[in-house]
Amino acid sequence: MPRLPGVVVFGASLAILLLAQSPRARAEEKPANTVQEMLAKLKRCWRPPALPRSNPGMELTVLVSFTRHGEIFGHPKIVHESPDASDDDRLQYRLALMKTLESCTPMSLTEGLGDAVAGRPFRIRFDGRKRTPKPTERTTWLIPKIL
Repeated sequence: MPRLPGVVVFGASLAILLLAQSPRARAEEKPANTVQEMLAKLKRCWRPPALPRSNPGMELTVLVSFTRHGEIFGHPKIVHESPDASDDDRLQYRLALMKTLESCTPMSLTEGLGDAVAGRPFRIRFDGRKRTPKPTERTTWLIPKIL
């Protein structure tokens, strides 16, 4: 059977693309050196679920521990959810949180940070509430009129 060069190139390109988008490839970027950098990496992965415009969203807080290699240690526990959220919203946000933790771990940590965070619980808040812009005050009545 003859080999088609375009198929090999396409197959190699597809493999590189999939490898670049894999969680393992993302975990091999610059290792986090501080707790703030580690938490920022998690927050960048957070994607709240798409909800209707009328739904204001919700926030939730998770208690999670990591190993020295950036993997989740034990089972994450949700310790707070917005009290006014519906059961359907809670379910969607819990699934989004699970996807976030699954896709962002294991995190790349420096050796010192890995030793410091290993086994320690972190309380991380994820906010998916929609922010409405503050109305701008009309200040035209403050400008003196010169006649």
